[in-house]
Amino acid sequence: MKKYLKNIEMAGIAMLFLSTVLGHLVRMDIGGICAGIGLLLWVFTVVVKALNWNEYRRDNIVNICIMLGAIIAIFYTLIRLR
Repeated sequence: MKKYLKNIEMAGIAMLFLSTVLGHLVRMDIGGICAGIGLLLWVFTVVVKALNWNEYRRDNIVNICIMLGAIIAIFYTLIRLR
């Protein structure tokens, strides 16, 4: 499983970037479906790495920082919309 986990994570991130392009160029609902698939793949890898904390300690710290950055960006966006 360890050797496929990085590939699954990269596929999820690639789907997220692809969803942005598809959402703007083709149709928003197709982009949303791609974003959902990408998020599911990425969340799957995050959960597997969190369950094996000692083995993936550095990756877990990076994932926590990414999630905190995303939460701060969402809050900043929400505050600016008001």
